[in-house]
Amino acid sequence: MPKANSNSNSNSKKKATPPSPERRGELLATAAEVFAAQGYNATTVRKIADEAGMLAGSLYYHFDSKESMVDEILSTFLDELWERYDAVLAAGLEPRETIEALVTESFREIDRQRDAVAIYQKESKHLRSLPRFAYLGDSQRKFETAWLGTLERGVATGAFRTDLDVRLTYRFLRDTVWVAASWYRPGGRYSPEEIARQYLSMVLEGFAART
Repeated sequence: MPKANSNSNSNSKKKATPPSPERRGELLATAAEVFAAQGYNATTVRKIADEAGMLAGSLYYHFDSKESMVDEILSTFLDELWERYDAVLAAGLEPRETIEALVTESFREIDRQRDAVAIYQKESKHLRSLPRFAYLGDSQRKFETAWLGTLERGVATGAFRTDLDVRLTYRFLRDTVWVAASWYRPGGRYSPEEIARQYLSMVLEGFAART
């Protein structure tokens, strides 16, 4: 009895070549655009695949679910944001300089990952109730501690007004900075650094003309 062809057996057992990091990044960027525009619940794997110019079944070769995609989008965004925030907080800056640096890094992150920021704003409240996304709540608490702590330190040292309601100020800063993701377009007229400079000028100096 002839032996089975060992070469054909081994070839049939070969695994498909894994997707390249570049292709994976392209698909995540497309998914982020769709999630940001349509919302997480309204987005289907088929819609993302259509936007990427591929079959839905082919997309499952790269990601096992849309949950996996939004998880990678948000975790990548937060990891990058905290790498920069932590560097600011570790630099030993004065309170005002710290606020200025945090604001600037926030606008830079909007420039780099506008769609991820939009998804975070719209979906984090819902997603963080799921075990897989518990890190969203952890990040929110860390974010609040960093900003509130800087404001409180500024009041204590006299850098900021003593009548400042630090929690109200924190909420104002948080919301007015990150809402920029709804209108900012990378590559537009203003760089993120220029937007941060104008924003800080209005917040710290006001915009009424001086007499």
